[in-house]
Amino acid sequence: MKTLTSPAGHARTTTRTLAFAGAIALLALGLLASLAFGAANLPLAHVADLLFHPQDTSDSLIVHTLRLPRALTAMLAGAGLGVAGALLQGVTRNPLADPGILGVEAGAALALLVTLVFFPGLPAWAFVPLAFAGGAGAAALALGIASGVGLTPLRLALAGVAVSATAASASSALRILFEDRAQAAAFNLAGSVVGASAALAAQLAAWTVPGLIVALLLAHRVNLLALGADVARSLGAHAARDTLLITALGVLLAASAVSVVGPIGFVGLIVPHIARALVGHDHRLSLPLSALLGAALLVWADVAARLVDRPAETPVGILITALGAPFFVMLARRLRKA
Repeated sequence: MKTLTSPAGHARTTTRTLAFAGAIALLALGLLASLAFGAANLPLAHVADLLFHPQDTSDSLIVHTLRLPRALTAMLAGAGLGVAGALLQGVTRNPLADPGILGVEAGAALALLVTLVFFPGLPAWAFVPLAFAGGAGAAALALGIASGVGLTPLRLALAGVAVSATAASASSALRILFEDRAQAAAFNLAGSVVGASAALAAQLAAWTVPGLIVALLLAHRVNLLALGADVARSLGAHAARDTLLITALGVLLAASAVSVVGPIGFVGLIVPHIARALVGHDHRLSLPLSALLGAALLVWADVAARLVDRPAETPVGILITALGAPFFVMLARRLRKA
């Protein structure tokens, strides 16, 4: 029997296909631009040739040793932050939820700074678990503060901002009191992918790639939790367990990004809203699109950060904040009116 598709369903499928195709193209072009542009620009065709046919030249060294690890690091961090934001927004049913706004990034950055100042001999593999602990503690504190005065999306966001400000102040105090020890982390804690190496990209991939895969496997559970805990339980879900698991996964993805590139706020706020606007509220679609869009956003922002004050480097976190702060204000005003 032939199945008929309504015009609305056909248009929706076309829109979703175009959204994924556009996101993939945007990311691919961003990666190519990241390899081509910087202190020394290289022709795009030449970069594409060097990427697949390495040579014993300075241009090949720039592409493979300096810019490729940096591009991959930005891509992985952006994907992790985008999906982390989508998970936190889905599980809390809060459109303002974001790893930066909820204090996760600031808490993770503070934990890393404490580690670098007081325990500089710890191995690199310990950074992500420590950043996760700091981010989880900050998120729990924000949730506790908001719950104490009546939990609402706006109050949770305000509590998260307060926790973020406190953690940032503590980080600033450590940098002032222990300037020599903290100097090495100063630029990265501003949010930057400068100096990313193949080793750092591999360290980030080891946590982010499995986290993204698990997030996609749990997408149907996020759909249930987004309906509310009571509805989720009535549909057979273990609401408390799934909420804890998915929240921890979102914090882990954000913490792994912060451990390598520092806190870069608003990626997890902007990207999920754009993804849902394009493909709807089904997390089986919005989560992979958030990964693609988050990766593309951070890659392109890094390209812009290199060019805005060339040959000096601008922390990419500054550019993302300039874009995300007005977006947050617009969402908060819309939520208040609603």
